[in-house]
Amino acid sequence: MEQQTEKTNPGKKLVAIRVRGITGIRTKIEDNLRMLRLYRKNYCCVLPNMPIYSGMLKRAKDYITWGEIDDETFNMLVEKRGEEFNGRETDSKGKIKYNDFVVINNKKIKKYFRLNPPRKGFGRKGIKHPYQNGGALGYRGDAINDLIKKMV
Repeated sequence: MEQQTEKTNPGKKLVAIRVRGITGIRTKIEDNLRMLRLYRKNYCCVLPNMPIYSGMLKRAKDYITWGEIDDETFNMLVEKRGEEFNGRETDSKGKIKYNDFVVINNKKIKKYFRLNPPRKGFGRKGIKHPYQNGGALGYRGDAINDLIKKMV
């Protein structure tokens, strides 16, 4: 059995989607998912391809799926599911900056996306098995783009 490994390419962006819910999750993994902004099931976040994020994704591999996103899929995700950020940029005194948004095309957009469940499901074995064995969890590589298109 050949296992797919993740390559680090600084030009590509990683995208992570939370597949499983919140019940029975360990505290460290829950905190890890909160830092990735994957608050609920079917939430998606786009991350830079850095070793620190790769370690966080590998720790939460039993609850998420991730891979490299291409530009076409990213633009579609921002266009269809990007929510406008209406919060404050700084506090009233101007001392604290809030980094809860990303500026894309001169619009302030939240750093996470809320997606629908995928049309025709995650796969033949469901959400409790790794992607390499026919399930939905873990590293997908470029196949994450197909999943995102099914969820948008």
